[in-house]
Amino acid sequence: MLLLLLIIAHLIADFWLQTDEMVKNKLKRIKRHLLHHFFTTALVLTIFWGYYYQFSNMVGYFILPLCFIIVTHFIIDVTKIKLLDTIKVTNEDNLRKLGFFLLDQVLHIIMLIITCMTFFHLKASTLQKWLLQLLGENDAIRLNTINALLFILIIYILATSVSGHIIKLILGSLPSQLANFEGQFSLKNKLTEVENGKTRVKHDFSGEYHYITYANPLLSRGKLIGYIERLLVILLTTVGAYPAIAFIVTAKSIARFKQLDDRNWAEYFLLGTLSSMFLGTLLGFLLKLMIIG
Repeated sequence: MLLLLLIIAHLIADFWLQTDEMVKNKLKRIKRHLLHHFFTTALVLTIFWGYYYQFSNMVGYFILPLCFIIVTHFIIDVTKIKLLDTIKVTNEDNLRKLGFFLLDQVLHIIMLIITCMTFFHLKASTLQKWLLQLLGENDAIRLNTINALLFILIIYILATSVSGHIIKLILGSLPSQLANFEGQFSLKNKLTEVENGKTRVKHDFSGEYHYITYANPLLSRGKLIGYIERLLVILLTTVGAYPAIAFIVTAKSIARFKQLDDRNWAEYFLLGTLSSMFLGTLLGFLLKLMIIG
């Protein structure tokens, strides 16, 4: 339970409480970033400490684990920032950025596991049984109701904010006219002039697409569509309704059929959709194995 709570606190501080400005200037905003982690982690440790240990041994069950998490988080983040500055990762080197991001998150999770094992007596055998459950072993332990709800919340955060950031890294820096636009498709009657000087409406239509570019990328509805899309894929994967996932792709393609004439936009659309579907399916299988079995 504590490990799941700490992971939730980490994800909330890293993705819900961290603004785009903090991400761009992380070294300058490192104190504010660590403050978010301090308060979320302290809240989790306080609840767990009071519920299981009745606020006894404050140093061993609160101060030391809190300091360990914050200090290791600081070391990992600063090392990542310095390393990125040293190797001069460019905007086009998106896969390397993605690799650093995933490594950063894995190291943070490992530090949380070490915290639970060192200060709260989490057994390695328990982690092994959870791993066996992911591999489909029958003798693996099952999550109780509270842990199952916490795991579902983790999947929700991974499917929305975390997956959105991963897809953004995969796609790279899109031109504003491709990344942040919405549009409206309209049909117009063609007017043709007859030789006698008379005009009449010919029932032939021409299509026009009007683009609207937003100054703030967050105003784009594509972000919300991506969240709902991945959540639907997770739900359909969990219940085993795999053919229904194809209808989501079809619906997106119909809604964007006019933009697909632009090859560059079509490639971005395909890459983003495939990435979103892959992450949604992966998280769906993970949820199915841990909750349903």
